[in-house]
Amino acid sequence: MAKLKPYILSEDAMAQAEFYTQALGGRIVSVTTHEQAMGTKNEYKDKIMHMCFAIAGDNYIFMADSMEPLKQGNDIALSVEFGPEAEAVKAFTKLSEGGKVKHPLEMQPFGVFYGELVDKYHVTWMITAEMKD
Repeated sequence: MAKLKPYILSEDAMAQAEFYTQALGGRIVSVTTHEQAMGTKNEYKDKIMHMCFAIAGDNYIFMADSMEPLKQGNDIALSVEFGPEAEAVKAFTKLSEGGKVKHPLEMQPFGVFYGELVDKYHVTWMITAEMKD
């Protein structure tokens, strides 16, 4: 079974998440910068690569600092996490038909299968699957 996880891209993910957690009640669960995850030592090293925060109980939202200028329509991505890699591959393949693959679905240095695409309706999808032990 798959889980839909909202993922918001931001010009300042930390400030936006703090606003949401204060306004809606919640907490920041985890924050990973590009330097922490990938060893990046450039101008993006302090930018947030991945953040998870909970609001209004156990409702989780993911965020990241955008690497490109934001405009209406590219500030939200939908992230779907699958159990088996085969399910992720199937979904990624179907969603990418008529769209554009931004990052192929493949194992990442941070330990999960990850792929990103923009579907034919211009919606960004981030597909992941956990590595089997």
